Amino acid sequence: MNVLPVAGKFATLVFVSLFLVACSNTDTSEADAAAAEAAAAESAAAEAAAAEAAAAEAAAAQQALQEAADAVGTVFYFEFDSSALTDAARTAVDAHIAALLGNDASVRLEGHTDERGTREYNLALGERRANAVRDYMVANGVPSYRIESISYGEENPAAYGSGESNWQQNRRVELK
Repeated sequence: MNVLPVAGKFATLVFVSLFLVACSNTDTSEADAAAAEAAAAESAAAEAAAAEAAAAEAAAAQQALQEAADAVGTVFYFEFDSSALTDAARTAVDAHIAALLGNDASVRLEGHTDERGTREYNLALGERRANAVRDYMVANGVPSYRIESISYGEENPAAYGSGESNWQQNRRVELK
């Protein structure tokens, strides 16, 4: 007879122990979940700050590239009766290529010639010059759909008058 009340006490003791363990695990689980949530929020905030810093750095780098492109100018000069890029023109175009690769801007290349030659010949030469710059840009990574080229021939001179100094200023491609 004495065994039954001891077994009941033992069963009660086991039940209470299991209940306390279950309750303590729930509190620990909630605390662990809260800590994990806080850590995830902290990690997300750190990632957002890093992304913001990277975006600011990229914007500063793009601004520097744009300033370098602006510093070299937007006019590329050519030799008489030629559509081949000079070394100076290539250097200037390279600065613009670097700036264009960092953004989604589109450009227009306007080809010009001096007054010598027929109107038709000068329109064709202006087009060849604009296309030479376009082809160089495309070969260096700028998508062709972002580049428009047009020829004005001798119609929009930068310098008026006859003479080599004026003609030299008119043999150009302007980037707009």
